[in-house]
Amino acid sequence: MALSRQTKLVAGITLLAVPTIQYGGLALLGVLTRGSAGIVPGGLVLDDIQWALWRAGHAHAGVWLVFSLLIQLLLDSARLTSPLQWVARIAAPVAAVAISAGFFGVAFLPGFRWLLYFGAGCLFVATILSGIGLLRNLQADG
Repeated sequence: MALSRQTKLVAGITLLAVPTIQYGGLALLGVLTRGSAGIVPGGLVLDDIQWALWRAGHAHAGVWLVFSLLIQLLLDSARLTSPLQWVARIAAPVAAVAISAGFFGVAFLPGFRWLLYFGAGCLFVATILSGIGLLRNLQADG
């Protein structure tokens, strides 16, 4: 499978976010084990709701980041205009960051919920554009 230059560019940049997810996992482990494993960021102590939101933020970061990488690959086979392809390419990793940041932010300030909605909107746009582009390209393989 040959990857387009656009896929290599966006996937390469997206992969650079993986160490932040790893750090988040170490921080969560540190908070959960009260410092016996992982790292504790500044002696941070979370209540039950904050803990649940941090776990959700961390889980969503990993899942949506992998999904955004898959979208990059699929867009190479999608039939969309170049601007629409770029919208989908950029919206997918932005969704991963925004959704997870929204969960982390809401743990401390409810006003950050706009990030969750923004991220969900980006994910919707990336998914719908990718799906439409793939469906528009069905005859190319047949």
